[in-house]
Amino acid sequence: MLSARDTSSANAGRTLLPGIDNAVLVTLGGIVAILLIGSSYLPSFLSPGYLLLQLRIAAFLGIVAAGQMLVILLGEIDLSVPWTMTVAAMTATSLAGMGEPWATLAIPLGLAVGGLVGLFNGIGVAWFRLPSMILTLATNAVLLGLAVIYTGGFAPQTRASELMRQLGKDSSFGGIPNILWVWLAVSVAMVLILRSTPFGRKVYATGNCERAAYLSGISTGGVVTTCFLFSGLASALGGVMLAGRLDQSYQGMGDEYLLPAVAAVVLGGTNILGGRGSYIGTVAGVLMISLLTSMLSVMQMPEASRRIIYGIVIIAMLLVNSRGASGRRR
Repeated sequence: MLSARDTSSANAGRTLLPGIDNAVLVTLGGIVAILLIGSSYLPSFLSPGYLLLQLRIAAFLGIVAAGQMLVILLGEIDLSVPWTMTVAAMTATSLAGMGEPWATLAIPLGLAVGGLVGLFNGIGVAWFRLPSMILTLATNAVLLGLAVIYTGGFAPQTRASELMRQLGKDSSFGGIPNILWVWLAVSVAMVLILRSTPFGRKVYATGNCERAAYLSGISTGGVVTTCFLFSGLASALGGVMLAGRLDQSYQGMGDEYLLPAVAAVVLGGTNILGGRGSYIGTVAGVLMISLLTSMLSVMQMPEASRRIIYGIVIIAMLLVNSRGASGRRR
């Protein structure tokens, strides 16, 4: 017979639908609820044009959340996202403003900045065993200072390159925004990496128990460094594409993406302690956060209240996920 503890453990690990995490189902239910509530305030909330606009806005967050998810799967966090986005965008627009041939290098060098930041964070966490929260927060502060020194505290007087505008702002193929194709490419890459490659299995193993993964022959230091490198690249890509949409870069343009990115990952069922989660769930979390932001805007909710709601949502999902995780450990 099963004891009460065994029964509790079995119930904690049971899913309502096979193959789909309960947190993902809750998030999908939240999306439906937001759509219904939003449509009661704004009749056009469910119109194809308005939903396509929300997808365009969600794409930038989805790209950033992809990198954040890989780091959170390790049980770490990347707080350097805001100014990695900003510095990468400023680098790209500054090069674009110099004309050819520098404009051609705007996107690659913008991504290179993000890659260097991610590599620095990864080496610090993996090899020097620095706490990711402290290190990435310090990195964010350094990037902020460098940007202020470079710009003198003002927005750089430059514009995005033609390719940046095409990818971040323009539409093609039946009016579908190009940024959605960029997000789709990132999403496909994430799903394939996590589900179909040895590296994906190493990420989950390292997140579950780094010591056991190391003893089984996995180069956990390389895995951690690579995940932070990808996070830096994803943040830089999000920043460069956002600069293309806005046709400019400015101070603090990435500040509003850190908390929503973490919220989207947690809402999607990724365990904040690492080792469990799917990018499909993160996509659902991104859509819910974007629609929630839109609904709060329609309701004329102040920015401070929105941040309070984000925080409450994260705390609630942390409680749900930690309960499930503790049941599986028992």
